[in-house]
Amino acid sequence: MDARQLEYFLAVVDHSGMNRAASALHVAQPSLSQSVRALERDLGTALFDRVGRRLVLTQAGHALIEPARQVVRGLAAARASVDSVAGLEVGRVEVAAMPSQAVEPLGGMIRRFTRRHPGLSVAVRAAFTPAEVLALVRGGATEIGLAAGPEPLTAAGVEVVPLGRQRFVLVAPAGAPFDGTVVRHGDLAGQRMIVGQPGTGMRRLVDDLRAGGVDLVDVVETEHREAILPLVLGGVGVALLADSWAPLAERAGARVLDLDPPAYLHLALLHRASGLTPPAQAFLACARD
Repeated sequence: MDARQLEYFLAVVDHSGMNRAASALHVAQPSLSQSVRALERDLGTALFDRVGRRLVLTQAGHALIEPARQVVRGLAAARASVDSVAGLEVGRVEVAAMPSQAVEPLGGMIRRFTRRHPGLSVAVRAAFTPAEVLALVRGGATEIGLAAGPEPLTAAGVEVVPLGRQRFVLVAPAGAPFDGTVVRHGDLAGQRMIVGQPGTGMRRLVDDLRAGGVDLVDVVETEHREAILPLVLGGVGVALLADSWAPLAERAGARVLDLDPPAYLHLALLHRASGLTPPAQAFLACARD
């Protein structure tokens, strides 16, 4: 096998099919198919089951994903190490981030990084739970992950860099019946809630409030964080969000209230212990600043 075959195989996995993978790689679909078949012949086993027009990974295909990413990532690290001799003038770092944390603190990290290294770029991949962030880092799909959870994050096999805490706030329509700028948990009784999917910090907080005796009504469950603020402004309900959304919510005309007692998310960066490319090392340095 060769590195290009592995890159093509991963593209088919990541883009869920030959046509989209060929388009992303800017190669002809027959050439991509031929490369994958050659890889299967070399390995002596099928990597995909062809079910009609769909491709489904075989057990062997699943087993190849992580080693293939390590090879491709290693080659990228080798190229980046050579490039770094010229002073990190070119290159890219890939970061997996959860939606609220992609607003902040990731936005600030990227601003510092791109100002310090204008020739480097950042690719951000979406992950909705800490487990998804960890899987992307462990599997080599990204070098760095930014995650947040109700408890301090721990993970075997990767380095965890704690980044402190992020506070939850209540985001409500302008005419919401709350006095002042602070709302007690009991004052939320009867509120119609816009919540995230199970496994997210905002959903965990709503479930904990309900378990503590606060009567809440889930009116919308959404994976799309960008949909929550328009729903709040439209009077559909209220939402408990990380305070990274507070400036945008206030500019849009929503009310942002503190919780009493407060609730927090614990933030952390995740990365492999070794083998990071120079752009990834530079990004971590900016993040720690």
